[in-house]
Amino acid sequence: MLKRKRQQKEAVAFDNFGASSSSESSDDEQAELVKAGREAARRARQEAKKQKQAHQKREAALPHPNDRPRKTVYKNKQRTLVFSTRGISGRDRHLMEDLRDLMPHAKKDSKLDTKTGLNQAVNELCEMKNCNNCVLFEARKRKDLYMWVSRTPNGPSAKFHVQNVHTMAELKLTGNCLKGSRPVCVFDKSFDAHPQFALLKEMFIQVFGSPRGHPKTKPFVDHVFSWFIADNRIWFRNYQIVYDGEKNPKKKGDPVLVEVGPRFVLNPIKIFDGSFSGSVLFDNPDYVSPNQARRNVMLTKQDRYTNTRAQKEAMNDKILANILPKPELEDVFNTAVASDYESEESEDDDEDDE
Repeated sequence: MLKRKRQQKEAVAFDNFGASSSSESSDDEQAELVKAGREAARRARQEAKKQKQAHQKREAALPHPNDRPRKTVYKNKQRTLVFSTRGISGRDRHLMEDLRDLMPHAKKDSKLDTKTGLNQAVNELCEMKNCNNCVLFEARKRKDLYMWVSRTPNGPSAKFHVQNVHTMAELKLTGNCLKGSRPVCVFDKSFDAHPQFALLKEMFIQVFGSPRGHPKTKPFVDHVFSWFIADNRIWFRNYQIVYDGEKNPKKKGDPVLVEVGPRFVLNPIKIFDGSFSGSVLFDNPDYVSPNQARRNVMLTKQDRYTNTRAQKEAMNDKILANILPKPELEDVFNTAVASDYESEESEDDDEDDE
């Protein structure tokens, strides 16, 4: 009996020892499994991060989804530097910004601090910016705006007086065009009638026309740069090309021009054979400077009082010179009336005496 109980106790102790050893081994295996799982997760995160970085690099190297693949090569490398001098007004600054938005091949620079020696300063800026065209807005007295259009560094160049400026924000027209699209440059037939306007036409095409294949241009043509000559001035307009809606969706309507803006008028002053210098190729004989025009207005106002006094004196002299002479028979009836009155008075006196 005692032997049986001792055997049972030994069996229970053996079972307990086996259970404890098995539990310890299972805990070690579980710890190893957890460690292996954490290591696998860490490696998976690192691999995912590497794949994401590689994908971002590939996406950065690819063109934007909205950009179509270009079939043309950028050969006509025309770049235009558009900037101004100090003292430019707010409206003129908005006009400059509008032209920059309409010209994808334009580059900008800070305001020029000098107004003398433009030849050397502007040509150096264009060389640093790698530009072969230049549009400089020169402000005078904070109210007069001049525009230089030049082919740097060898010329030619032209100077204009800018008048009747209306920006896109000011006009609020219904037209709109894609930013970066290439314009169609349209010129009046009068440009071919005179040599100075023919030269300006070629300059405008090279300066304002966006070159084919430029990296910042879009492969669309949806607006028109229009240049017209009237009153010996050049009138600029920008129109959007819109097609009328038709009932048949497969057929396009007729194109219609809707103005976008801005508007301005260029009064040519001089054309030089160099860039901002050189011999004068054309000098406008009909040009009147703004200072002279304001002086003429002040002179007319100054003579207003003297003219009024002179008119009054002339009127008085005319009245005195045209007085009619006294007629001979003017006092005939007056004397008769006087004699009758005297006779009546004498009769009254006689009656009183009686």
